[in-house]
Amino acid sequence: MIQVRKANDRGHANHGWLNTYHTFSFATYQDPQHVRFRSLRVMNEDWVAAGQGFGTHPHNDMEIVTYVLEGALEHKDSMGHGEVLRPGEFQRMTAGTGITHSEFNPSKTEPTHLYQIWLFPEKKGITPSYEQKRFAEDGRRNQLQLVASRDAAGGSLLIHTDARVYLSLLDTGREVTLDLPTGRHAWLQVLRGSVTLNGQPLETSDGAAVSEETHLAIQATSDAEIMLFDLA
Repeated sequence: MIQVRKANDRGHANHGWLNTYHTFSFATYQDPQHVRFRSLRVMNEDWVAAGQGFGTHPHNDMEIVTYVLEGALEHKDSMGHGEVLRPGEFQRMTAGTGITHSEFNPSKTEPTHLYQIWLFPEKKGITPSYEQKRFAEDGRRNQLQLVASRDAAGGSLLIHTDARVYLSLLDTGREVTLDLPTGRHAWLQVLRGSVTLNGQPLETSDGAAVSEETHLAIQATSDAEIMLFDLA
């Protein structure tokens, strides 16, 4: 079963400095039909204006992953980390028992386009931690590149929940596949371009919840970038 979440059906708010779309209920956007999917709680696509950002704010008991498509995002947190996240890098923050952080577009001229995703952890009260890593582009060109997992497999970032996160850059006509054991679920987010998922067409910023499928075939109908979640 594949349930498509069209880009234009998402929640939306434009605050001037922030143009944001919410796949699931978030802030003032509340939709009881779209609160979460499995461990996925937040799937926000954001454009942050030049020189603007999110001031210092708290989080707890959440796994937060961030991926920048264009521009850069400067991160500072109460654990002492100060990093700039750029395209091709993946960031994971375990909020656990509680952290504060800020996120800022350091450019004076260019907006930042990013996805921020929250996943429920497998347990509460985990010690907060942070990781950021650049993944080689050729590792995801027309193949699935594991960027985060419960066991940090293959050099991926560690997330404290039963999920595996993949990225892929697909040339037109190319395909990637993933087998799902019985009882597993998946979420596909189209970051750029267009694909089909088991024949179902998806465009830029569309998402799809997958259950009761044992095999996924994702084929690019134009040059595309995708993020794929294998979920308990």
